[in-house]
Amino acid sequence: MTGSTAAKGVRDRLIDAAEVCLRAKGIRATTVSQVAEAALVSRGWLYRHFPDKASLVGAAIVRLNEAWWSEVHAMLEPLPGLDEQIAKGVVNARTAYDDPGSLLMRLRMDEPEEFAACAGAGVQGLVPDLAAFWRRYVAAAVGSGGIHPDTHVDEASEWVARVVISLVTVPGDTLDPSNPDQVRAHVRRYVMPGLKADPAQTEWAPARAGD
Repeated sequence: MTGSTAAKGVRDRLIDAAEVCLRAKGIRATTVSQVAEAALVSRGWLYRHFPDKASLVGAAIVRLNEAWWSEVHAMLEPLPGLDEQIAKGVVNARTAYDDPGSLLMRLRMDEPEEFAACAGAGVQGLVPDLAAFWRRYVAAAVGSGGIHPDTHVDEASEWVARVVISLVTVPGDTLDPSNPDQVRAHVRRYVMPGLKADPAQTEWAPARAGD
């Protein structure tokens, strides 16, 4: 085993250990000593790879983020339409948030300041990140005629992202976001009509005097 291979192995072990600690304790309560102990290395050896806790947690967040996006794209791409994709995205995110496996979402929602400190843009990038995620599906729906052909793809993608965030994280009385049938009905009843409307007919204009 070469020195570079050995170093990569230790780095991966440290990130694995950081994920274990973050899953159990969150960002604030996780310490460098705990991660080093879980990885079976000394603190000194840990600091050879990561200068501080923020860089270590940030590396774990980057890896979690890459894995999460890949998994969700693989889940949504085979579905036949944007309505099914949005509904599946909401249900998956809601059940993932409840599941211990959804570490990335829990950290971002529960400890936004700590998350931001470790991940750069952090929680402030949540809407742009999700809008970028949904863009391919909105563009495909425009191309297939599933929504209005004059839809502004970037604007609509951000709106879809905001809808998904709201449905996943804000409790309500009329919708269970973990229930696929309820979410699908909600998306078809309220979200899709908005995306199918002619944008030119919904442009904002200032009220005229006397209106």
